[in-house]
Amino acid sequence: MSDAPKVLFEITEEHLDTGMRGFPVSTVFTSEVNPQDGLHYVGYPIADLADLDPEAAVYLLFYKRLPTDEELVAFKAELVKRSTVNPRVIELLKVLPKEGHPMEWLIAGLTFLGMLCKTGNYREDGLNVVAQMPEVVAAIYRIRAGWGAPIASKPELGLMENFVHMMGVPGADAAKLTRLMRVFYVLHMDHGGGNLSTFVGKAVASGKSDTYASLGASMAGLYGPLHGRANQECLEFLDKCGTDDPDQVEAFVRGEMAAGRSIFGFGHAVLRAEDPRAGVQYDLGKELCPEDPFYRRAVVMRERAVKVLKESPKVKNPYPNVDAVSGTLLRACGLTDSEYYTVLFGLSRCSGISAQIVDERLVHRNGKGVAIYRPDDIPVNQPRRRLTK
Repeated sequence: MSDAPKVLFEITEEHLDTGMRGFPVSTVFTSEVNPQDGLHYVGYPIADLADLDPEAAVYLLFYKRLPTDEELVAFKAELVKRSTVNPRVIELLKVLPKEGHPMEWLIAGLTFLGMLCKTGNYREDGLNVVAQMPEVVAAIYRIRAGWGAPIASKPELGLMENFVHMMGVPGADAAKLTRLMRVFYVLHMDHGGGNLSTFVGKAVASGKSDTYASLGASMAGLYGPLHGRANQECLEFLDKCGTDDPDQVEAFVRGEMAAGRSIFGFGHAVLRAEDPRAGVQYDLGKELCPEDPFYRRAVVMRERAVKVLKESPKVKNPYPNVDAVSGTLLRACGLTDSEYYTVLFGLSRCSGISAQIVDERLVHRNGKGVAIYRPDDIPVNQPRRRLTK
């Protein structure tokens, strides 16, 4: 038998300058995105986990198995102990310029946490981030949106229950919003190792930067409109559509395609079937907001956009992705300002990225950790020259 290493991927010139799309560069223990079956956490299909306690999903990503009932009780108590945020972090948030985007506030919040709270231990800081981010994000909402002073934390309520309590969203149905946020948090926690925000966070951590700095870099990647702002764009797309009449929706989609514009909420870089996370959220909409006009448009769009997109031979995946309806549900449950939606995405995703950073720094290569990320490049149009006098 040959001992030659297995060839996983062959790079040709056509792969250059493509954003490393599809390049296998690492192994990941927390999650997988299968083109047909969608997202799995440590082997479990995401649809099976959608109604799990958020803390149990966090436990799964950090420890690679679901907790027993007794372990879950103990883990929740541990997160409660870790949840105290240094009050100076909240005071620093109060002096940030309101003109800054909410994601810039989130990046600043992570920086403040790192300055004042880091231990330097990746596992400790990762779990502390999970426990403390709900208070930071709730404070960002209340301070920047002008809803009033931050509301005192009650961590014993649970991660998302306390988050909704601390936000105190004016006019919202707290029970419905809590139900939504529990599912939203679990669905968005992790998505393999190769997406931009996760890759960036792990790359920064590979230089031995701390968890908070690495997550700040991750959130800068998530901030971009090609990554984390998709649910906001999907809501704006439904607003532009303006109807739930099936024939008019179909005509709208055809018009957008004819004009060369994107059909937001449909397609995926990896998936070749409907995103199971979209299916979970469509079902959740039936429970929480079946008569909401945007939700009704989203349901019709699910049928008619797929029909139109299937007619194009250029479309590899005509099906809804996770963003197709998530913004609609957030809006229907009281979070009407879509500018904050990426912050909610980041609140969840930091938990999965933290778990992956722990693995790469403390577990991979028998505990030595992944080597510092150092991709190569190929110089072009740089002939050798000399400066002459």
